[in-house]
Amino acid sequence: MSSTVTNQLSQETSPTVATLDDLAKLANYSLMDILNCDPDAKENGADHAPRQVFTGHYVPVNPTPIKDPEYVAHSKDFFRELGFADSMAQLDDFVRMFSGDISHVPEPLRKVGWSCGYALSIFGTEYVQQCPFQTGNGYGDGRAVSVLEAVINGRRWEMQLKGGGRTPYCRGADGRSVLRSSVREFLAQEHMHALGVPTSRSLSLYVSKTEKVKRPWYSEGSRSKDPDMLISEAVAISTRVAPSFIRVGQLELFSRRTRNKKNPIAMEELQKIVLHLIDREYGDVIDKELSTAEKVVALAREYRSRLTSLVANWVRVGYCQGNFNSDNCAVGGFTLDYGPFGFCEVFNPHYQPWTGGGHHFSFLNQPVAAEHNFHMFCTALLPLLASHQGSLLQLDEIRSGFSEMMQAQMEKMWAAKLGLGTFHAELYSELETLMVQTPVDYTIFFRELSGVPDDIGPLKKSFYMDLKSAMASMHSTYAADPEAMDKRWSEWLTKWKSLIGIASMDAGNATAPRSREEISRQMNLVNPKYSLREWFVMPAYKQAAAGNYSLVRELQEVMTKPYAEQSKEMEEKYYRLKPSEFFEVAGVSHLSCSS
Repeated sequence: MSSTVTNQLSQETSPTVATLDDLAKLANYSLMDILNCDPDAKENGADHAPRQVFTGHYVPVNPTPIKDPEYVAHSKDFFRELGFADSMAQLDDFVRMFSGDISHVPEPLRKVGWSCGYALSIFGTEYVQQCPFQTGNGYGDGRAVSVLEAVINGRRWEMQLKGGGRTPYCRGADGRSVLRSSVREFLAQEHMHALGVPTSRSLSLYVSKTEKVKRPWYSEGSRSKDPDMLISEAVAISTRVAPSFIRVGQLELFSRRTRNKKNPIAMEELQKIVLHLIDREYGDVIDKELSTAEKVVALAREYRSRLTSLVANWVRVGYCQGNFNSDNCAVGGFTLDYGPFGFCEVFNPHYQPWTGGGHHFSFLNQPVAAEHNFHMFCTALLPLLASHQGSLLQLDEIRSGFSEMMQAQMEKMWAAKLGLGTFHAELYSELETLMVQTPVDYTIFFRELSGVPDDIGPLKKSFYMDLKSAMASMHSTYAADPEAMDKRWSEWLTKWKSLIGIASMDAGNATAPRSREEISRQMNLVNPKYSLREWFVMPAYKQAAAGNYSLVRELQEVMTKPYAEQSKEMEEKYYRLKPSEFFEVAGVSHLSCSS
């Protein structure tokens, strides 16, 4: 988990980009210049109504500016990494561009953006019903418009407006994001990066002072699974940034067209996007001199490594993607699309923040969901290897080895969380049972364990002992017999301390390989103290809706230092158990896809 350490440290660079003109000099639109444009598209990007897109990798689209944009926040850490001056986030022309108006950008910036289509698979099953035409030709970026590709400090970044208005893929919706969901995604992306989890990044967030839309949401205190009212909310545009936004679903789209012989250039378009993906996301690890078939096999091997590591990291920090369809699965191997996500509080292997997600996208089933997405990814590559029998066999071996590699990554992760050199299945199994039966707060438990306590006293800070209504709903064994459970916890702790070498060291064994302090230090690097709980975010976006952005910025500050010991005030505010009044409350304990 060494990436946890390195990713906490922002790359220190002096600002080299202080104006939009400076940024313009770094523009390099590889996707638009290399891949195929939809031949039915309008060159000027005035393409805002749902329609079928039969071919091409992208559609030129003008984003729709939000009215009267106001600055909410920008990522100071990411600006620093990019070499951007902080002041740029509030310059008029920067605000104009990243709130959707690219009609007056300086050359060589382009005055039209682009959106992409993709296919959908859910847990390994292909779907077309979500496409309004029932053909799969109308499903894609419904409210995401990319407006820039730039090479900055030797790295390529694509900048995409979330909530940038209608596109041909909008399926009749308005293409807007609201402030509530924009705040959630803005904070989550930078929090995940600080946690050491690969992710798309947040650049900036602007809200309209006058433009509102109606969205289904929950009434105050509702426990409904589905939204029970329409509310009027301010629209916002957040800019998310990644090396590319190519998804498994995009490869699937062109592979399905090839398989179904939907158009004569389907195979060419599949090959072009795969090779473009390799250049964008894997150019540093896949030899450019290899044949296409060799590159495809290498891509599958590298992606398997990234995806298994990613999902193990999700579980390490308590993150649940909620809706891990293939179209929400970035082929670059990072977290993408913060819709109905959540961070596990009360430990539950079946934790699922999304009311429509069911068991298959639940917390500890994410490795299985990832395997299904990887299977669809490999299936999408098959047409490119049809005449290469050896490569087909290699791809099949890579695909069939996914679960074994995933299991190895999970065991490595659990060992690191527990401060062990190697995974101990019996110890972990006992712990999982205890965490369910007590129950415990996932983040607080592992952080307290990282202190290598003498007894279970500190661990009990993570126990939900006083929440009787919550305890009843969770069928707590602890509530029924606390003394017996304390004894079981004490026995487990003794066994754990013996396995990490503490018991022998405390007995005077000077040859113990690691000191208590060293074990604690290493565990604190993989077990965060702070996680982005929904009941922290809710008051932040409610205050933001009233024009007060101070809590958004405070959360941003705290959650981008998740492993650090922070002030007593911040600890008391953000390092605590979920209050009983928030259990089973809609919009806090669970979310609909409209979030």
